[in-house]
Amino acid sequence: MIRVENLSKVYKIDDGEVVALKDVSFYAKNGEILGFVGRSGGGKSTLLKIIRGMEAPDSGRIIMDGLTVTPDSGDEVATEQMKLTAIHLQRDFALWTESALRNVLRRVYSRTTGFEILPDPELVPNYQEMYDESMYYLKLVGLDKKASHLATLLSGGEKQRLIVARQLAKKPKILLLDEPATMACPSTKQEVLDAIKNIRQELGLTILVVSHLPEIHRYLVDRLILLDKGQIVAEGNPEEILSRFLSGIGPLEPLTPRPHPSTMIKVEGISKRSYLVGTGEVLNIENLSFDLMEGEITSIIGSSGVGKTTILKIVAGLKAPDEGAVLYKLGKDWVDITTYTPKRMEIRRSLGIMYQEFALSCNETILDQIAYQLGVKGQHVIEHARNVANELDISDKVLDILYTMTDMQEEEAKSALEALGLTRDVLFELFPKFPAIEAMNFAGPVFKLMGLDQGILWKLPEQLSGGERVRASIAIILAANPRIMILDEPFGDIDPITLRDVSNAIKKINSEYGTTVVIVSHHVDFVREVSHRAILIENGAIAVDGGSDEACSAFLARCGAAYLSLPADEVLT
Repeated sequence: MIRVENLSKVYKIDDGEVVALKDVSFYAKNGEILGFVGRSGGGKSTLLKIIRGMEAPDSGRIIMDGLTVTPDSGDEVATEQMKLTAIHLQRDFALWTESALRNVLRRVYSRTTGFEILPDPELVPNYQEMYDESMYYLKLVGLDKKASHLATLLSGGEKQRLIVARQLAKKPKILLLDEPATMACPSTKQEVLDAIKNIRQELGLTILVVSHLPEIHRYLVDRLILLDKGQIVAEGNPEEILSRFLSGIGPLEPLTPRPHPSTMIKVEGISKRSYLVGTGEVLNIENLSFDLMEGEITSIIGSSGVGKTTILKIVAGLKAPDEGAVLYKLGKDWVDITTYTPKRMEIRRSLGIMYQEFALSCNETILDQIAYQLGVKGQHVIEHARNVANELDISDKVLDILYTMTDMQEEEAKSALEALGLTRDVLFELFPKFPAIEAMNFAGPVFKLMGLDQGILWKLPEQLSGGERVRASIAIILAANPRIMILDEPFGDIDPITLRDVSNAIKKINSEYGTTVVIVSHHVDFVREVSHRAILIENGAIAVDGGSDEACSAFLARCGAAYLSLPADEVLT
C-alpha cells in the first residue's frame, strides 16, 4: 500500500512561483490500479516524479511498504524509495541497441551490480536464473516470441511493452505509468493496456496511472482521482470522475463547409521503399496518388508504421520519393516540391509545419520565436536571402537546400548543416529575425484568434501552461500567415479540454484565413471534429478516402481496440 499525506510542491521561476501540488493526500491499496486525470499542467507528472524519488516535495510525506519519505529524508531513504518504485515516463523510448532479451537481462543483473551490464554466462553462477527471470517478464508483456529481435527494430507498441518489462525487472512494489502509449495508434495502445492488465493480474503490483485519455482510465483503473491546479478536487468511481472532468469541455465550433474547393496540391504516383538491416523491406509506399484541396482540412490516419509521416514529409518536400512528384499550385504554374527549381522557395515560404515533438525554444520568449518565424517565412525574406547569398557566394541551389532546413526538426537540421560544414549561424544571417515591434503587430490578430493573452509574448515556454504552449506553438507558425499548415501528430498528449480548444482554433484558422490544413493524427475523435476529409493509409496504400466519419469508423474497425468499444461496466471488471 502507498499513502500520500499533504504533499506540496512549488517551482520558482523568474517572475514568481508555480504551485505544482498543494496538500495532496490519497492512498492506493495493494494490487490496485489508481488513475489520475486532469488538465495539462495540473500536477500529475510532478506527483509521480516525487513518488519515484526523482524530485523532493516541499512538505508532506509518503508512506510505502513501511518506508516514510519526507522533504528531509536522506540518501538512504531515497535509495530505498527507488528500489520500491519503477516509472515509465511519457515519450521515453530509451533502449539498448540489442535484443529484447538482453535489454531486460541487463536490468535484472543491475539489481546485483548497480549498473546495466550484460552478465557473462561463464562467469555468473546464477546466469540461468536471470535468463529465466528475463524471459518471464517478456512473457508477461507478450514479447517472449520476440526475445531475440533487435529492440530498436520492434514496433512502437512492442517498444513500449519492452520498456515496461525492463521496469518490472527492478522488482518494484509500485509501478508508475505516465501517459502510457499516449502517442500511439489504437491497436498499439491496446497491446500496452492489455500488458498492464496482465501485470496486475500476475504480479499483484500497485499501479498508478497518469493519463489525459478518458478511455484509458475506463479500461484500466479501479479508482480515479481528478487533479486541478495541483489539488485533488474529486476521487472515486471512474465514470463519475470522468463525467465531472469532461464537463469542462467547451462547445464545439462548426466546421466551415467547402462545397467547391479547387486542387492546391497534386500527389502523383509517389513511391518510397525503406529498409532496415536484418528485417528487409518494412515500408513500401507504391504509386500513391491523391489531391489536396484548397481551404480544406484533410487528415491522414492509420496504424503506426504504415508510412503516414513519410507521406507527410514527401508532401512537405522534406523527403524525396523514389518515384513520383508533388505539385503545388503557384499562380498559374504547378511546381514540383520534390525537385529543385527557383520557384520552390516560394512554395516553401507558404508552408507552416509542426511536428510530433513540437518544441518551443526554452531560452527565448514567445515574441522572439515569432520574430524568428517571420524572418524565415515573412513576405520579402526570399529576396533578402538571395541578396545575402549572392554576397556570400552561395548558389541559388544551395540556398534552396538551406531554406529547406528551416522546416526540418532541430536535430535533423543540425546534422544536415554539419554535413555541409556549416552551423545554424548561416541561417540566422540569411533569414534574420523581424524587429520586435513588427513581430508584435503580426502576433496581435493571431493571439486573438487563438484566445491567448498578449502578456504571453514576453514569457518563456516554461512559464506557460500545457494548453498555452500548444496554442502558442500554433500562433508562432500562423504569424507568417501560411497558405498551408502541415501538422504531424502534435496534439497526442494534451488533455481533451485543451484539445477541444485547439480543434476549435484550427477550424477558426481555416474559416477566417482560408488556410489549407493537412494533419496526421491517431486521435479519431479529434480527426472527426476537425476534418473535412480523412484518408486511411494501410500498407502504404489508400484504403479509404472520404468523410472523416467514414474513414475513422473503418480505421477503428480494423484496429480491434477493445478499450475504445467496450462499455464502462464491462471494461472495469
